Amino acid sequence: MTTTTVTVTATAVALRGISRTYGRGAAAVRAVDDVTIDFPRGGWTAVMGPSGSGKSTLLHCAAGLERVDAGQVLIAGTDITAAGDRELTALRRTRVGFVFQGFNLIGSLTAEQNVALPLRLAGRRPSRSVVRDTLAAVGLADRAQHRPRELSGGQQQRVAIARAMVTRPEVLFADEPTGALDSTAARSALNLLRAMADGGQSIVMVTHDPVAAARADAVVFLRDGRIVDRLVGAGPRAVADRLATLEQ
Repeated sequence: MTTTTVTVTATAVALRGISRTYGRGAAAVRAVDDVTIDFPRGGWTAVMGPSGSGKSTLLHCAAGLERVDAGQVLIAGTDITAAGDRELTALRRTRVGFVFQGFNLIGSLTAEQNVALPLRLAGRRPSRSVVRDTLAAVGLADRAQHRPRELSGGQQQRVAIARAMVTRPEVLFADEPTGALDSTAARSALNLLRAMADGGQSIVMVTHDPVAAARADAVVFLRDGRIVDRLVGAGPRAVADRLATLEQ
């Protein structure tokens, strides 16, 4: 694996001219088109855009879930662009965390076992105290032995967040983390992410919800695979208005 160390230590994830195309010939679609951006360490960045703008593809490329066709992806200064499958798997298990809309919990496992799973997959013996402390941090210390079917949607998402955080990742990627939640549960999840960001956790979140996006430190807007705007400290109305102009 070829590594490159950047001098800007305040950057959690750096994308340098990345592109990602699906299909070939006349049917080819460039989902991400020559994007360069830095996601700051200890910051929370929301990514928004119309349907088909490339925001989920951007997230997946940044997290090493998909390979780019061109450009570089650096996580904490390490260039992962040329990493092999084994190296990428190790990276995803130790240096990044993932939270998705569908929770992706294993139904036969308890909350505690679901949270411990990334440690087991990484070949580490899970410390029960670490797992319990992580569940306590998301407000579920009393639900450790409950299975997903015994938890509400909001509780399941908090277990998913705990699972993503148990390895102490350098950056947390979230793809529509509140999309399957009611307003109360969504607010609880966003409060948790806000507390994590305030504590120094780096977060990159894709969302379609202006209220969720407004909780982040900055909002990046995509259209046709390219970054077209960035708002800092904007409220839900300003975020919604900007998104609406991109959907016209």
